[in-house]
Amino acid sequence: MQQQPIKVSVVSDVACPWCYIGKRRLESALQQWNDSPVEVTWHPYQLDPTIPETGLDRTTYLTNKFGDLERTKAMTDRLTEVGTEEGITFNFGDEWLAVNTLPLHQLLHVAGSEGFKADLKERFLKAYFDENLHLNQTDVLVDIMKEFGWEPEKTTEVLGDDRIAYAVTQEIAHYQQLGVNAVPFFIINEHYGISGAQPPSVFLEVFDKVSPVEIISEGDSCDPSTGVC
Repeated sequence: MQQQPIKVSVVSDVACPWCYIGKRRLESALQQWNDSPVEVTWHPYQLDPTIPETGLDRTTYLTNKFGDLERTKAMTDRLTEVGTEEGITFNFGDEWLAVNTLPLHQLLHVAGSEGFKADLKERFLKAYFDENLHLNQTDVLVDIMKEFGWEPEKTTEVLGDDRIAYAVTQEIAHYQQLGVNAVPFFIINEHYGISGAQPPSVFLEVFDKVSPVEIISEGDSCDPSTGVC
């Protein structure tokens, strides 16, 4: 009898370094897990929807958010160290630009219907945190989407589609109403919530709890829902 998959919904934002680390740790757990199949779906979130279309340079963004650049050094140093452990290169240099991520989620939304959302998510995270590409520039996004076979016209059409933007914001609102107020957030089988970039062992523990029992033989029985025996 075929086992039902464990379903993992990941709520995250491209502009979230811990979402990048959380993605790696989930992937590590999936590599170690050898029981029921696992289906992962990605869902949008915006840490700061007020960032202007022009973006904010590193100094302006960090000063606005934390008040003092010196206060951020310990944070970025820790992220860099943890990132290295997970195979991630974090580059918080002068070229880094904070952007409004709604357009990125619009592209991810359509990529989901075409089956490459996870790959595009990875590409955006690397572009944002490692390559320091300015993801608020249409030509940069056009070049990235070409890697996935999209023509420039399709990319610009998706970026300019208000209906897609509305669908994304509604999905974000849905998870906020469920109580998600920090990311990454992982929902397992719509029952268990894992907040933050937890180590692989945490995912494995939850997978073990929700993994269905495999039925290897069936005999005569009564069905409580139908009353048939």
